[in-house]
Amino acid sequence: MKVLTVLTSHDELGDTGRKTGFWLEELAAPYYRFKDAGIDLVLASPKGGRPPLDPKSNEPASQTDDTRRFEADPEAMAALASTVRLDSVSADDFDAVFYPGGHGPLWDLAEDATSVRLIESTLRAGKPLALVCHAPGVLRHAVNEDGTPLVRGKKVTGFTNSEEDGVQLTEVVPFLVEDELTRLGGDYSKGDDWAPYVLRDGLLITGQNPASSGPAADVLIASVTGADESDAAGA
Repeated sequence: MKVLTVLTSHDELGDTGRKTGFWLEELAAPYYRFKDAGIDLVLASPKGGRPPLDPKSNEPASQTDDTRRFEADPEAMAALASTVRLDSVSADDFDAVFYPGGHGPLWDLAEDATSVRLIESTLRAGKPLALVCHAPGVLRHAVNEDGTPLVRGKKVTGFTNSEEDGVQLTEVVPFLVEDELTRLGGDYSKGDDWAPYVLRDGLLITGQNPASSGPAADVLIASVTGADESDAAGA
């Protein structure tokens, strides 16, 4: 079994002069869920090489057992240092696809035609797709075969407006994930801020925030293996 994990290559937090990128917990927690389940992983990003890490995700208050394990793991760090270019991979070669969040994806992956094609081809091939925190925002341009928004009528979640307000970036991000998923016709719902909340609608799996990344990976694994999982988990 093989899972593709797609990370951002964007490192500028709007015009604030601050850095952003992927959120470490949202890579590390799923990474070990997949590894411990015996799943082969390939990491990809639009530019390839080492993707930018949001520095706030590695501050002491944001560290977890998984992030510490990841940073002390030579194999994990080597994989992170050498992500493949996103345009070099195909959904045909994987059993599932996972998108960690962080603010970076709102700028690059949300507008990346290669990412859009990957998302559409993964689901059309009957393979599960999971996205957490800000990453559900990268669904904004993906469509069904009839041209309607991919999320229309589907149960979805993602980083909430109140969580964005909590990190004081409402006026910085190019769009708000909750608002965008709702605008596109998604059946958006959410749990408590910062608490795990995961939804599955068929092959599409979405998680609300960093704490949802491990549980979302568990649902993805269950979807690939055919194990029974409830459609929603968390708060």
